[in-house]
Amino acid sequence: MINKENPQESFVSRWGLLLSMLGIAVGTGNIWRFPRIAAQNSGEDGAGAFLVAWVVFLVVWSIPLIIAEYAIGRHGKKGTVGSIISILGAKFAWMGGFIGFVAMAIMFYYSVVTAWCFYYFGITISGSLPNDVAASTELWNTFQGSKWPTLLHAAAIFGGAFVVWKGVSSIEKISKVLIPALLLIVIISLIRAVTLEGSFVGIQYLFTPDWSTLSNPTVWLEALTQNAWDTGAGWGLILTYAAYMRSTDSVTKNAFVTGIGNNIVSLMAAVIIFSTVFGTLGSTLSNSEILDVMKTSGPASTGLTFIWMPKLFYSIPGGPIFASIFFLGLSFAAFTSLMSMIALSTRIFVDMGFNRTLSAFGVATVGFIIGLPSARNLDFFANQDFVWGLALMVSGAFISYTVIKYGIPDFRNNLVNTSTSDMYLGRWWDFLIGKIVPIQGIVLLTWWIWRSATEFSPNTWYDPFDPYSVATVFTQWTVLIILLLIFNKRLARANSYNG
Repeated sequence: MINKENPQESFVSRWGLLLSMLGIAVGTGNIWRFPRIAAQNSGEDGAGAFLVAWVVFLVVWSIPLIIAEYAIGRHGKKGTVGSIISILGAKFAWMGGFIGFVAMAIMFYYSVVTAWCFYYFGITISGSLPNDVAASTELWNTFQGSKWPTLLHAAAIFGGAFVVWKGVSSIEKISKVLIPALLLIVIISLIRAVTLEGSFVGIQYLFTPDWSTLSNPTVWLEALTQNAWDTGAGWGLILTYAAYMRSTDSVTKNAFVTGIGNNIVSLMAAVIIFSTVFGTLGSTLSNSEILDVMKTSGPASTGLTFIWMPKLFYSIPGGPIFASIFFLGLSFAAFTSLMSMIALSTRIFVDMGFNRTLSAFGVATVGFIIGLPSARNLDFFANQDFVWGLALMVSGAFISYTVIKYGIPDFRNNLVNTSTSDMYLGRWWDFLIGKIVPIQGIVLLTWWIWRSATEFSPNTWYDPFDPYSVATVFTQWTVLIILLLIFNKRLARANSYNG
């Protein structure tokens, strides 16, 4: 069990670092999830008010946590467990383990989402676009009942493991290719979408604020949830890549570029989806009927992207070409995010003394096996998405606690505002990371639990086998935390392997 990890390994350039970080942040949450959430939280006059709330949470949730992750990772030079130990000490190894496992648990089923993207890219380049919703739904159902989810799940997770096995230089090289390609694809798709007849109606609706919607707490809480999802703040992924930062790389400026760059891509994706849907359906459906289409998520949030979009592309001149471009971009976004999750899991085992080959392909093998139920059963997929997606709020709170426990002013002065910093982090961050982020985490967690007990499974909230119950969340979390506490000392000792 020889550790072959080079402790001096780092990103070669700031450009490579930023593109790799954007590879974490820009994923299916931007293209697959964000437009639907914006539609669901819109008012009669538009979705602009939701966008305002969403930008607010970029500033008061995501960017403060991204700054903290950059600084913790650059300081600790290890994965989530080792870096948390470097700040808080060995008795908190379990906390780093929790953050790492949550991202790993998401990896198990995120690989399945990546497989869906691969499949639909293959369908579009074959020219087999469905011509109506019934045919599109049949295509989806046939796919789910075939061998393809399993095979492409394997291809995605082992492909990601291969890149991670090659090292951070490979991650950087892949990101330098895929992320600019993704951005080019988004721009091409954007140009095509806004030139559709009737597309301006969709754009106007997207950016027109219906201020009355901000009186609904759900809109604010959905905006926070979405921003946590599409930036990757609090996941531990940015922390892991930051372990490979050079000492001369700035924390604050890179954090702002990561968060703002991610949200710009989300907005562009929303313009593409709103323009395409309104431009294609506007001649046959009213605005309210179009919104009903956009709000329909289907099983496991598949409705808009995987059922409606292929049909809409069929109706557009040159549709097969632009469908291929769209799903290629979605595949790139999914794969780069999956790659970061595999890198996080692999780094934890490397820090424990395992060599990178065993760690990377061991993670992929376990991920493939544990991800099989999600690949074969959408109810199981939905349960895992619910349980571990919700756990991201806890992970974010743990990141905030790490900063608070260290001492917020000391953390800012010693780990962020170093002599090489090219952007000074002010005291405003102290208030956000020390007060606002924890309050948001507590409120959001409480709200999700309340919704689970009153809306998702009001009659079975106590049943741990119900996929949306309070009991299923706390049962799985409790088992994980108990195991981590039992093995905390061993986990801490293992992470002292490399010093």
